[in-house]
Amino acid sequence: MKNVLEFEGGYQAVITYDPEIEMFRGEFVGLNGGADFYVKDAESLKREGKTSLDVFLRMCAEDGVQPKKTQGKFALRLPPDVYHSAAVAAAAEGKSLNTFITDAVRQAVAGA
Repeated sequence: MKNVLEFEGGYQAVITYDPEIEMFRGEFVGLNGGADFYVKDAESLKREGKTSLDVFLRMCAEDGVQPKKTQGKFALRLPPDVYHSAAVAAAAEGKSLNTFITDAVRQAVAGA
C-alpha cells in the first residue's frame, strides 16, 4: 500500500510528510490507543517506528490492554439517495446493508 510501512506482528503505520516542520510522521492505525513518531529522514522511519511500537506494546502489556482493535465500528452518514440505492442493491443481492457495505469496502481496499 502507498505510504504504509509494515511492521512485525501485522502492525501498520501511515506515513505523511509535514512541510511546515520538515519532518515525516508515522501514525500506527488499528490500535487501542495512539502511537506515532516523527523523523527528519526516510532512512529513520523503520527504526523510530519500531521504537514507538515497542513502547506502545510494552505499555499495553503493563496495563493488560489488547494492543489491536478487534472490531471496527463507525457511523456512516450517507445522502438519502445513496442510502436508498444501497439498501435496494443490498436487498436485491439478499444481503443486509451492513454486509453489502462491508463487501464494497473489502473490494475497494483489496486493490489498494
